Amino acid sequence: MTSRSASTARLVVQPLDVNFSLKDKAYDALKKAIMSMNIYASRSALRLDERQLSADLGVSRTPIREAISRLEQEGFVRVVQRKGVFVVRKSKREILEMITVWAALEGMAARLITLHASDGEIATLREMFATFENNQLRAKINEYSDTNIRFHHKILQLSRNDLINQIADNLFAHMRSIRLTTIAEDDRVERSIIDHMHIIEALEKRHTERAEALVRQHTLDLATHVENNVHYLD
Repeated sequence: MTSRSASTARLVVQPLDVNFSLKDKAYDALKKAIMSMNIYASRSALRLDERQLSADLGVSRTPIREAISRLEQEGFVRVVQRKGVFVVRKSKREILEMITVWAALEGMAARLITLHASDGEIATLREMFATFENNQLRAKINEYSDTNIRFHHKILQLSRNDLINQIADNLFAHMRSIRLTTIAEDDRVERSIIDHMHIIEALEKRHTERAEALVRQHTLDLATHVENNVHYLD
C-alpha cells in the first residue's frame, strides 16, 4: 500500500504542443495529471503551483489559470483566496455517495454489455487477468491495482453509452484513488479477483441480471469497506 507522506505533491505533466489551443491543451494536461494521481495516498494538501506548471508545460500562466478555472467549475480543484489552488479531496460521506452512484452506473453498464458487446470485446476483460495466479496477487499488487482500475473503466467503455461515461468521468479520479488506496487492505485483493472472474463469466454467458447484480454488489462492497475501515477520510 502506498505510504502517506507529508511531502507536497507535484503533478507530472509534459510540455504542450504550441500548435494547438493552449488553454484546451493545458486543461487536458492538468486533468489527465490529476486523474492519474492517487489523491488519497497522502494527507498533505495537494497544492498546484502555477509558476511550476507554467515551466513544466512550457506556456505562460494565462492558459494555466484558464485551465484551473475550468477544473474548478468541474469540481477537480478549489481556489482558496491568498492560499493557492488545491486538488479537491472528498469527505468520507461524499466518497460513499460517489461509490453508490458508480455502482449504479457500472451495474447498468454491465447490463448493456450483455446486450450489445461482442464476444471479442468481452474476451478482453478476461485477458486482463491472464498473468495473475492466486499465489502471485500479493507479489504483483501494484500491477494488479492498475489492472483492477482498467477493468472497471473498461466495463463502462464497453457499455457503448456515452452519457454513462460522461457522468462517470468526474467520479473517476476519486474512484481510482480509493480503489488504489484500499486494494491491499484486508483480503480485498483475493476477493477482488474472485469477483472479477464471476463477473466476466456472467458477461460471457449473457446472464444480464446476474452480471448487473454482481458488478453493482462488487462496488457496494467497496463502500462497506470504506465505511468500516477507511478512517483517514473522517
